[in-house]
Amino acid sequence: MDALVSISIPREVLRAARMTPEEIRRELAVHLFQQGRLSFGKARELAQMSAWTFQLLLGSRAIPVHYGIAEYEEDLKTLKELGQA
Repeated sequence: MDALVSISIPREVLRAARMTPEEIRRELAVHLFQQGRLSFGKARELAQMSAWTFQLLLGSRAIPVHYGIAEYEEDLKTLKELGQA
């Protein structure tokens, strides 16, 4: 990642939702992926999960994985940037 952007979530919101910041992050990633706003790779990155674990999460919610050439190329680019490809 080139830069990080922080958002503030009031503790009361976390308490009301009965969620941790990590759970909020994961829910945001799933929602943005489901809406087509993030690719699988970027959503997985936001969720801070492995590809396998994120795919299992999506499967447990019956969310189809729409993974095409563009997503593959984006994931490959991300891996290269991370020095993993």
